[in-house]
Amino acid sequence: MSLRGAAAVVGVAELAPQRYTGEATILDLLSQVGTEAIADAGFRRADVDGLIVHPIGGLPGFVPATVAEHLGLQPTFAETVDLGGATGAGMIWRAAAAIQAGMCTSCLCLTGTRRRGSGGKRRQASKERPRPRSVAPARDRSPQAEFDSPYGMVGANVGYAMIATRYTYEYGLEDTQRAKVAVDQRRNANANPAAIFHDQPLTIDDVLSSEVICEPLHMLEIVMPAAGAAALLVTAPDRVPDTRQKPAWLLGAGESVTHSSFAQAPGLDATGVGIASRAAFEQAGIKPTDVGLASLYDCYTIMVLLTLEEAGFCGRGEAGAFVESHDLTWAGDFPLNTHGGQMSFGQAGLAGGMSHVTEAVRQIQGRGGKRQVPDLELAYAHGNGGIIAEQAGLVFGASR
Repeated sequence: MSLRGAAAVVGVAELAPQRYTGEATILDLLSQVGTEAIADAGFRRADVDGLIVHPIGGLPGFVPATVAEHLGLQPTFAETVDLGGATGAGMIWRAAAAIQAGMCTSCLCLTGTRRRGSGGKRRQASKERPRPRSVAPARDRSPQAEFDSPYGMVGANVGYAMIATRYTYEYGLEDTQRAKVAVDQRRNANANPAAIFHDQPLTIDDVLSSEVICEPLHMLEIVMPAAGAAALLVTAPDRVPDTRQKPAWLLGAGESVTHSSFAQAPGLDATGVGIASRAAFEQAGIKPTDVGLASLYDCYTIMVLLTLEEAGFCGRGEAGAFVESHDLTWAGDFPLNTHGGQMSFGQAGLAGGMSHVTEAVRQIQGRGGKRQVPDLELAYAHGNGGIIAEQAGLVFGASR
């Protein structure tokens, strides 16, 4: 069953990424953006009868119920989505499916991450001793613990560096081509006051002279952890006339999960992006060339290049030449991550992944400000979880 035109995003709220959130709890952040998204749509809390959230540390269960209680909602549909960086995109089509199934009429999708950092209260060692553990920590029996970690495969940097190395071997990718992705996205961030690197220009030389974190990836090709939150309100077609904002219609969606442990990935030069994107474009009845904005998950520069190819914007092995020959800024011939992407807008955990969706929606609604893509009719938003493990793709349109 197609989701084309089954629902539209009508409310958007986002906390500008920041390094630390101080004493604010995750419930505080989600409550703030949730309330703002409802108001942005011109709705009341009583109008919202659906809720989608993600797992929250410290809440082993009852997550939707806890968030609903905190926000003052009583949903008739509630769900938790756990797809890493694809969580935000995965939430939207599930909200549309729930609306289409009659489970709710307006669904609030929430993502957020807090970071206390050095701003949090520190324990005074001289006055307060650490409490002894009464129970031994559970043994990690995950596939990663068995097949990845013992061989040095710890953290995402190693995995994406391996992907970049293999891709370079296969297709002759140049370091400058990867760097151009970061540079063009920084130019977009320079036009976005909410971006964490809004006031910091970047050049290819800057990228290539930054520290190599995991060969061949430089520091400025990698996202910097941040904190923040984002919310989107999805509503039924018959509720759209009641909203304050122009709707961003969901026209197509796709999803793919290929593995968990990186050792079990089908390959280093192929992901589930192709599966998810083809499904989204087919459902929407369009081709990648019809899209006026590509809002692609960018945890690392190499991920953008892989996605461009597998989503069908260019051929296999052509992504380096593609980004080199196109202007990827909001004013260019191929607008890409016009908010700055996570590398320059900020990667606020799962809200960082959601930022690609919020930007696509804002652009479709004509609310891009200085970075608005002119006459935009169609946008593609993509989410990526784990190390090329979980993928979700969405097509948004200005009309149903």
